[in-house]
Amino acid sequence: MSLWLGLVVVLTVGVGTYIMRAGPILALADSRMPPIVERLLRQVPAAVLSAMVVTLAADPSAGGLELDKVAALLAAAIAARVKKNLIFILAVGMAVLFAVAAVTE
Repeated sequence: MSLWLGLVVVLTVGVGTYIMRAGPILALADSRMPPIVERLLRQVPAAVLSAMVVTLAADPSAGGLELDKVAALLAAAIAARVKKNLIFILAVGMAVLFAVAAVTE
């Protein structure tokens, strides 16, 4: 593959990706979404973060369920129940994870 063909392929893929990502945003920019869709879209970040955390915590190749991970998950769950602030929840979970890992090692 020549240099120019490689550049054309990279630029074509880049423009295609941009169009696929920006197209729906630009097409729906002037329209109003139904309230149910807006409410559901507000839940996406928490759902994605939860899926990533649970998958990582239960992954057998990453050590499976260990004491530090379980303690951090429980602390984050309690922090989420008490205060619904994502930064606070992450800070509590990470602090407990690091503290328990430091004590158990």
